[in-house]
Amino acid sequence: MERLWNWRFFFACGLDEPRSHMRHVMKSLAGGNWKSLLACFLYFDTGFTAWVMFGPLAPFITKQGVIPPTKASFLVAVPTLAASIVRISLGNLFQSADGRRLALLGITLSALPAFVLQLPIAPSYPLLLVLGIFLGVGGASFAIALPMAGSTYPPRVQGLVLGLAAAGNIGAVIDGFLFPNLAQRVGWQHATAAVVPLLAVAAVAVFFWAEDRCAKQGSVGRATAGFVAAIVGLIGLVLAVNANLLGPGSTGPLLLPVLGFVLALLVLPRKYLGVLVERDTWVVMLVYGITFGGFVGLTSYVSLLLTTQYALPKVDAGYCMAALSFTGAMLRPLGGLTADRLSGVKVLLVLLAAIALLNLLFATLMPQLAGGLVLLGALYICFGLGNGATFQLVPHRWRGKTGLMTGIIGAAGGIGGFYLPVVMGIARQSTGSYQAGFVTFAVIAAMALLLVFALHRQWLVWALPDKSAVGMTGPVVQPD
Repeated sequence: MERLWNWRFFFACGLDEPRSHMRHVMKSLAGGNWKSLLACFLYFDTGFTAWVMFGPLAPFITKQGVIPPTKASFLVAVPTLAASIVRISLGNLFQSADGRRLALLGITLSALPAFVLQLPIAPSYPLLLVLGIFLGVGGASFAIALPMAGSTYPPRVQGLVLGLAAAGNIGAVIDGFLFPNLAQRVGWQHATAAVVPLLAVAAVAVFFWAEDRCAKQGSVGRATAGFVAAIVGLIGLVLAVNANLLGPGSTGPLLLPVLGFVLALLVLPRKYLGVLVERDTWVVMLVYGITFGGFVGLTSYVSLLLTTQYALPKVDAGYCMAALSFTGAMLRPLGGLTADRLSGVKVLLVLLAAIALLNLLFATLMPQLAGGLVLLGALYICFGLGNGATFQLVPHRWRGKTGLMTGIIGAAGGIGGFYLPVVMGIARQSTGSYQAGFVTFAVIAAMALLLVFALHRQWLVWALPDKSAVGMTGPVVQPD
């Protein structure tokens, strides 16, 4: 009876025959380059720390009068959007250039804001917006770290490996613990310098350990020009929104992601745009916009939500942000591992339903602090598991284009993360409550659930890897 119970327990988690499965997993992991995986984890971890740095610092910035509270949501959303747009051009550049060099470039660019903010000047709001775009380059590390980490491992463990590499979003935990305390002691501008030594550690690890086995094709020069054009164009768009050139009120912020996405696509080679006519691309983008968009968007905004909705002290709000982010980040590998066994399709059906229900419950109950933290924690659990499950699908559906698709689908996650704080800010400003914001995201999650359910039988044909691939040790990404 006890043996049967154990078997049922593991089967329910997608881990039937657990001992045999774990032996296969460990053998496959040993066949790859674990040092490169660790370097990719550190690259994404520190990039994520830089990326969402403005989130826990926003209450301090608004208190000092640098920006009015109504503009705080846009400030914390800009790095998220920047990462989503830059990911596409960076993913395209990864198709032709060595990932190790690109990682070092990304680390350097994401460190620039911390150096600028140490200057003895009071930064203006437009300057902070521009610096937020460079912080977004840290979030764009996703487009490099994941395919580079997966390139030394077999298809059978891609969900686990990509989940481990992407667990670098635990960098948000560092934000919550580190920056509010430092901001109280030395001021928020000087507090940003704490990210520099973290990025330096990642740079050393990437330089000595990272390895990119992905096949390369295309022109490095053209891809580099596209990357630069994406950053420069995004700076222009963000400053245009700030100047109300794209419309008054909330019109500009709501249009910005669409225009930014179009900009990113314009710099892509035409041969890669074919993936955008595929139905599966848009559905997976929508799903990731909910799971990862929910994770990074809520991480950027949750400090403001807790301080405004519950009058929580700023440092305490940072601790809550750290705990919630830690929950979601640590569960991402488990989501990938479970998806390796059950397929991301089945896992996402359950998680999307849960995300829709939890958002609806928050909007209906608008609970007190304890209940709100419970519902937020449950959302982060679903986000973390959903992120791992979503990217388990990518290497199997788009072989040979993993770097590009990581950028495009990652962009959708960033756009979702941009809209969440913006919509929450609009809801709060318009109605005095976050209720309408949570209802909006409940409806979007329900729509994604219906789409995945309609397609799940077709997706299951390619979503599970061939059992014979267990012993493979070559790179996942192969030329078409």
